[in-house]
Amino acid sequence: MVGGLLVWLIAFFLLVALLVVVAYQLMCLADLEFDYINPYDSASRINYVVLPEFVLQGVLSLFFLLSGHWFMFLFSTPVLYYNVKLYQSGHHLVDVTEIFNLLNREKKRRLFKLIYFVSLLFLSLFWMIWSVMEDDD
Repeated sequence: MVGGLLVWLIAFFLLVALLVVVAYQLMCLADLEFDYINPYDSASRINYVVLPEFVLQGVLSLFFLLSGHWFMFLFSTPVLYYNVKLYQSGHHLVDVTEIFNLLNREKKRRLFKLIYFVSLLFLSLFWMIWSVMEDDD
């Protein structure tokens, strides 16, 4: 019982951390759009948390793989693949000079990630509740 619950609690906290990082990036982009922050500060703040976001996503996927939760691993791999492709192509960081031209694309990309991580969070909560109820029987 404790092992299954521990796996889902760790996954829950990793997903909450991912949601916070992506929401922070969206807030930086929104502040830039409404001219509350200059492009350099916005880009540097976003670029500072991009690699930790990628590492957290990789740790989460590896955690699902090693714990034997194949469905959740398969569900988390598309964003991991997308992050790896972004990193390999060098488009993972926000360019200060192009941030206004790419603002809508960057916001949509992070909004998609936010929705994706929320759905992963709900799935992990479902499986956490399911494992607790299954262990009670």
